[in-house]
Amino acid sequence: MTELVTQQRIAKVLDQRAHDLLLGHSFAHQQIGFIHTLDIDYGEPMKQRTLLQVEVAAQQKRQQSSTAHHKYRAQASEQLHKVIETAIFKQLEDMDGVIHSTIGIEDGIASILDILAVKSASVGRLEPLVNDLSWLGRELVTLVNLPYYRNQRSKNTSVKVDSPSLALRYIGLDNLQLVIPTFAVRHWMPHSTDPFSLLKRRLRDSAMANAIAAQKIAELNEVNPIHAFTLGMLLDVGRIALVRLYLKTFEQVWQRKVQIARQEQQKDLHTALLELKPDPLFLTTLLSNKSLAISAQVIEQMAFKYLPFKGVMQQLVHGVDKNDEMLPLTNIMLKARCYSQYLNLKEHQLIEPDETLSWFSYFKFTKTELKTLQTSNFTNLAIQID
Repeated sequence: MTELVTQQRIAKVLDQRAHDLLLGHSFAHQQIGFIHTLDIDYGEPMKQRTLLQVEVAAQQKRQQSSTAHHKYRAQASEQLHKVIETAIFKQLEDMDGVIHSTIGIEDGIASILDILAVKSASVGRLEPLVNDLSWLGRELVTLVNLPYYRNQRSKNTSVKVDSPSLALRYIGLDNLQLVIPTFAVRHWMPHSTDPFSLLKRRLRDSAMANAIAAQKIAELNEVNPIHAFTLGMLLDVGRIALVRLYLKTFEQVWQRKVQIARQEQQKDLHTALLELKPDPLFLTTLLSNKSLAISAQVIEQMAFKYLPFKGVMQQLVHGVDKNDEMLPLTNIMLKARCYSQYLNLKEHQLIEPDETLSWFSYFKFTKTELKTLQTSNFTNLAIQID
């Protein structure tokens, strides 16, 4: 096996591990096959009396019953998820519905991001678009009135800001290029991701790390850093769509199946269904296999006029054709996503030094890029409000 093939295999494994980690630390460990040492009792086993023959028979019967129930529950889950999968793919055929109803992306957001991408951008052009998006106006006003930013302003201008128009002027175009993509993606996040309690936060952190890493790498490679930051933020929009679709569809299909089982007095099926919850293995497979392609479709439907994202997303999804070269922004996105995933895996001690070295080598990180990223802040935007 050549070194490149080995690196490619490790990169694929780590990408899947990063997807697993989104759904929970314990789940990611289980997928690797780690033994949870906290579950192991290293003490001396207690002496047990010899079981009577009748007790042995009863124990065996209980085990058989338990095994049969687990098999039945697994079959019920498999049948349930076949229906869910069909329903999700049917919904994905209507991308307009996914964009507007599932994710909640308004048309004005694409226009705002487009305006921010050009040199002729002005607060005056943004103002009517922001006023049409009440949630965005509220977010901008809240940001400006945070104590940290109020303290930065002079005493003469430290009054409380109460209108989006004034907030836009205080924040300024340079800051808005970072703030608005961030607020937009946060607005699209699922309200709840139960039973995956940390999934929403990890999706948000992943988008932030993607965007900041892309911006830093772009600055070092003379690529437009705002284009890189914006696409880095949008890169996970497919994940957001699929998480929303799965959790909503699971609840709808599950409730219908439970109701039918109750009406038809199928006691075993009803009991099995009541024990079922959203399946992390189904969801992580869905995210790993489909999220990037869904992101590409969403970004294409947003129909940006000035942001050059369509070709980049096609290369990320389908690879680079033999006679074509990788676009500079494509290369930056690959590195940014890798580094974003690395940060999460490292935080949870789910990546080894040799795996890291191979992964970074595969994506051809330079020493300067790694040094810059190692000293970067991936949790807060570097903005300064005058």
